[in-house]
This record gives sequence, structure tokens and C-alpha cells, in this order.
Amino acid sequence: MNYSPRLKDKYASEIIPALTEQFQYTTVMQVPRLLKISVNQGLGTAIADKKLIDAGVTELTAITGQKAVATKSKKDISNFKLRKGMPIGVRVTLRGDTMYEFLDRLVSVAIPRIRDFRGINEKGFDGRGNYTLGVTEQIIFPEILIDKVAKINGMDITFVTTARTDKECLALLKEFGLPFKNQK
Repeated sequence: MNYSPRLKDKYASEIIPALTEQFQYTTVMQVPRLLKISVNQGLGTAIADKKLIDAGVTELTAITGQKAVATKSKKDISNFKLRKGMPIGVRVTLRGDTMYEFLDRLVSVAIPRIRDFRGINEKGFDGRGNYTLGVTEQIIFPEILIDKVAKINGMDITFVTTARTDKECLALLKEFGLPFKNQK
């Protein structure tokens, strides 16, 4: 028996017909789909403490289920005591089944754990059908043990889609279950 993520099946059975009806697509290939999810965590304080990068890699690997890699600085900035090639962040790019699994956990488990949550802001679109969401604490994910967290860090989660407009991307992400704020 082959395993298929819940949201992948939902996309094929529910989201494609709903978006086809809403935007009057003529073929299934016109329906926007999720290409990848990029998770990035900037660790600027890692300049002073190298152990923060290792902790960031471990935490992001636990959250996403895929090995995280350290990002290195591209140039020297003397005001920040930064040298070219120093590790300053952690990132992961998710595709395929791991992407759908991460999205499912984000929507159903992590986002409801955010304190004083009133919905996701609709201003994170880039004009080309991609959306970036900022999370202020990594402890909203159940994979992170609060006792072992050295420092609370935020992260950026970018959803890259094939949508041509922000309106199509918004409709796609709403169908996947992301709780956007209600516009008045």
C-alpha cells in the first residue's frame, strides 16, 4: 500500500475542482499548485556563539523532517563584525511529500498554538503568486522541546506556487487551510 499525504489527496480531489470553478480554468494544468516551501531562520547572534547554528540546524531538521543546511554570509560587514563565509542562518527547501506533510502540521498543529492568534496577514504576497509568512517563535511546533531551547528564534516560511496572481495564490492557500484574517 502506497502512502500519500492527506493534503496531496485533498488537492487532487477537492482543491482542483474548487479553483477551476472559481477562476474558470479550461484545463487542469492552469490550476495553481504548490511547488515548494522554503523555511529560513536567520541567526544573526550566531556570530558570537557558534553553537547557535548547530542548535538551529537540529531544530529546523526536527520541525521539517528534512536535513537543514547553514547559510553563510556573502560579504564582509565591519559594523556587525561579520566576515565573508561565516554561518549566519539555517534553511530548508521542502518539495513533494515532505512539503505536504510540513504544511499539514503547520496548519493543523503549529498555527493554532500561536498566542493571541487572529489570523495570518494577507500582506505577505510578492505580486507573482508567492506568499511569505513570518513565525515569531519556533516553539509553536510540537517537535521542539521547550526545556532544550537555548534561544527563541523566528523563521520565515515561503510558499512558492505556480499561481500567476496574488488572488489565485490566496485562493489556493485558503483551500489548503491557512487561516487568513477576514478582510472588512
